[in-house]
Amino acid sequence: MTDNGGVATRGAFPVDRDPACPLDPAPEYRELREQAPIAPLSCPIGLDAWVLTRHEDIRTALVDPRLSSRGAPSNHVVPNADPDEPVAPGVLLRMDGPAHSRLRRLLTPEFTVKRIQALRPKIQRLVDEHIDAMLASTEPVDLYRDFALPIPSLVICELLGVPYADRDSFQHQTTLLVGVGGDPGATAVAAMQVQQFMAQLVLAKMEHPEDDLLSRLIRRAQETGEPLTVEELVSLGVTLLIAGHETTANMIALSTLALLRSPDQLAALRADPELAPGAVEELLRYLSIVHFGLFRYATEDVEIGEETIRAGQWLVAALSAGNREESVFPDPDTLDLTRNAKAHLAFGYGVHQCLGQQLARVELQEVFSRLYTRIPTLRLAVPFEDIRFKHDALVYGVRALPVTWD
Repeated sequence: MTDNGGVATRGAFPVDRDPACPLDPAPEYRELREQAPIAPLSCPIGLDAWVLTRHEDIRTALVDPRLSSRGAPSNHVVPNADPDEPVAPGVLLRMDGPAHSRLRRLLTPEFTVKRIQALRPKIQRLVDEHIDAMLASTEPVDLYRDFALPIPSLVICELLGVPYADRDSFQHQTTLLVGVGGDPGATAVAAMQVQQFMAQLVLAKMEHPEDDLLSRLIRRAQETGEPLTVEELVSLGVTLLIAGHETTANMIALSTLALLRSPDQLAALRADPELAPGAVEELLRYLSIVHFGLFRYATEDVEIGEETIRAGQWLVAALSAGNREESVFPDPDTLDLTRNAKAHLAFGYGVHQCLGQQLARVELQEVFSRLYTRIPTLRLAVPFEDIRFKHDALVYGVRALPVTWD
């Protein structure tokens, strides 16, 4: 066992959801939350860390500047990961302090509520066009491939100025990059390819800027007197490209499956599409697709709850566990679209809270308010037991979702 500065290991970090209840977090989290809410566990990479399972403790940790994000968010479960690897320029998710704030300030104007709301009519059209295409196709269709994946991909491509014709390539690369336990060689090649693709795009934007996020980011940084380097822009572009479609695509498909498994909730949403904003928050809480949590490193001693996290120790904020805490969300294992779930942790918390959360919300709202009313008899085309889940990916979801309708 790794000593990790004196953490006494009690057990193994939960990595698998219960096959009998694949929409729920790993069952071990409930026991941990009740008996040892800040528990020393051994992570899959052989490193020991404190694992936080209470909502309040997680929020406390994620706002504490003494807990660094220098390790990639889920490096505790990625084989051969080196959490002490130097942070490359522009890797926003692994940066802290002024360096992180500088990049965050440059990006924030692109994700204001006003700017994202201006995209709503286009997102509505995309949703309707893809529903039209499904209705015109031969049943059954794969809702993940034919609907959930292309909508956020089209949106992020337009935002970044990425040619949508390149989607098959970057979607394939992304699948490898967010996987856990795959072929390290294939993952390395995918990382290299997506970096090369983004580098070519960045250089083109620097030479011939257009009206897109990358071009505006380049100009905005130049106006501050501290231009972004090509390496920084490539890292930021790759992060936005992956986060901008992978998480939302999985949320659309997994949410649809959850609603089909809760027909009373689906009927309520179908009867009143105005429930969509609240439904988004509740499904984000209920599903918690960043299911391995967030990895943090203590740069100083930190008191959380009744434990002291010593300098040099690691911790994991188990978001899915916090999102199912009974004292915060009564009857937490029940999907309730009327619940006030705004306190959920699905987007993280603190300075590293998901920058694109408003975009994800609008995309999900438009899907939830349109798909189930336009196809009211939507149902699974295969038994639930035949659905394959992404247990080995950093972003949880389904590999395919065959659906049909009357």
